Amino acid sequence: MMAAIKGGSFIIDEIDGSLVVTPEDFTEEQRMIARTTEDFVEGEVLPHDETIEKLDYGLTVRLLRKAGELGLLGADIPEAYGGLSLDKISSTLISEKLSKASSFALSLGAHVGIGTLPIVYFGTEEQKQAYLPRLATGEKIAAYCLTEPSSGSDALGAKTTARLSEDGSHYILNGTKQFITNAGFADVFIVYAKVNGTDFSTFIVDRSLEGVSVGPEEKKMGIKGSSTRPLILDDVKVPADRLLWEVGKGHLIAFNILNIGRFKLAAGCLGAAKEALELSAAYAEERTQFGKRIASFPLIGAKLADMNIRTFVLESMVYRTAGLFDEGLRELDYSRADIGMQSAKGIAEYALECSINKVFGTEALSFVADEGVQIHGGYGFIQEYRIERIYRDARINRIFEGTNEINRLLIPGTLIKRALKGELPLLAKAQALQAELLQPIPPAAYDSPLEEEAYLIRMAKKIFLMTGAQAMQKYQLKLEEQQEVLSRLADQLIGIYAMESALLRAQKKLASAGETKAGLAISMTTVFVHETFERLEGLARETFAAMETGDTIRTQLSVLKKLARRQPADTIGLKRTVAARVREAGGYIV
Repeated sequence: MMAAIKGGSFIIDEIDGSLVVTPEDFTEEQRMIARTTEDFVEGEVLPHDETIEKLDYGLTVRLLRKAGELGLLGADIPEAYGGLSLDKISSTLISEKLSKASSFALSLGAHVGIGTLPIVYFGTEEQKQAYLPRLATGEKIAAYCLTEPSSGSDALGAKTTARLSEDGSHYILNGTKQFITNAGFADVFIVYAKVNGTDFSTFIVDRSLEGVSVGPEEKKMGIKGSSTRPLILDDVKVPADRLLWEVGKGHLIAFNILNIGRFKLAAGCLGAAKEALELSAAYAEERTQFGKRIASFPLIGAKLADMNIRTFVLESMVYRTAGLFDEGLRELDYSRADIGMQSAKGIAEYALECSINKVFGTEALSFVADEGVQIHGGYGFIQEYRIERIYRDARINRIFEGTNEINRLLIPGTLIKRALKGELPLLAKAQALQAELLQPIPPAAYDSPLEEEAYLIRMAKKIFLMTGAQAMQKYQLKLEEQQEVLSRLADQLIGIYAMESALLRAQKKLASAGETKAGLAISMTTVFVHETFERLEGLARETFAAMETGDTIRTQLSVLKKLARRQPADTIGLKRTVAARVREAGGYIV
């Protein structure tokens, strides 16, 4: 199965913008799915928001079943098993639009994503027939059980065990899983355990089995309306045919499902960022100080502009990545015996992009929510105002689905592994760059909008290749021990993917709608590229300083200076333009 754009190739290739999906490309059917989700949230969920926050399991389950009636639980389930088999753009729109439902969105997201997808992608035909139709309607609710009291980021350090019975009819599971979303009312648990204490494997565990119990609800900082409890397994006899895929393949299921979970989390962060911006823009127009609406003050306007720009970039990244998944998973045949390996390869292709989306998305939302509280002033700290809730709820996202620190280690690590496997010609590109860097770099001239931004992104890719190649050469097999260096390499990759996603979208809009209609997208892209490029140059300097001294670092910094040459953009003026448009729209605008 070949994808049109290979995962990670953005760092070495000029990406064909016509192959990149943007929100402007949505079909009417996709927009209809989005409206259906919005109508469900507004009409069915938000009127009960206060009750949901008090942990009313019965209400949450009833609403999940209503969502099932609308098809919102079956978007990623094949039609053969009672689902809608929607494209990934549509299912991403559902994740985005559900975010306004706060805690309920988390309950639904855990069910349809990490709870159901292991069976979709890795289940046997019998398992799919037994579970998926009922998961699609909400008759059964799913939960995902990976974390343990002593193993969070170190998932493979799990202590839960599974032992095959003498007659081979069942596995006996023992252990405790921690922080399990939906544990209070889930019917089906996807549980990871080590067979014979060594082989990391996955099981479908029904709540009705003897020995399955849950601990008390955790008292959380945010997402209070979602159930979070420990799952306790005490000599639970799980039928042998409830082993998911094969013994010892649990890590492939866990990590690939987490990849999708990371991506879906970024989509949810996008929806929350839009809501926070809308609330903040409205408050800034209502609140007056010194006889003026605070939205008219330039520093408040700058905040609104920055919030809109981050949200625009995140939206561009999320739907670009959704388009990659659409293409990469399009040919999956769920009836094939090797569907598990097919799925693992298809999802792993974009593991790098999933981690990038997760880190950028969760941190963008944290930024937007924090600025939203600041715009609200003292009222932002009061529970009566929804921005306070968004701020609290957002904090968990940087911990969910692998902490951002872990993902920052995974991002360059994944890229290097792909290169060493021959899946990306990263090393050849880096070697070719060495010769190129010895040549003079003539000053660039720009005649059209976004030409300079495109040039800066090309230079950013070269800076990353230069920095990364130096790190690999210096540390070799010990590079994984240099976490500070890896983190800075990750931030370069995140920044490049983010800049390029915004650029490709703005270029597409410019080509199709003209400069006037694309003006705001051009302005936002210009601001983001220039500000991010400056930050990436600083990251490269820090990395070189950590690795080298003397003549070597002087040479490297001299080359870096050539690559980083640019004319500063008037970001202050551009942000004033963006802020004015946000005020006119009363919220997010492109």
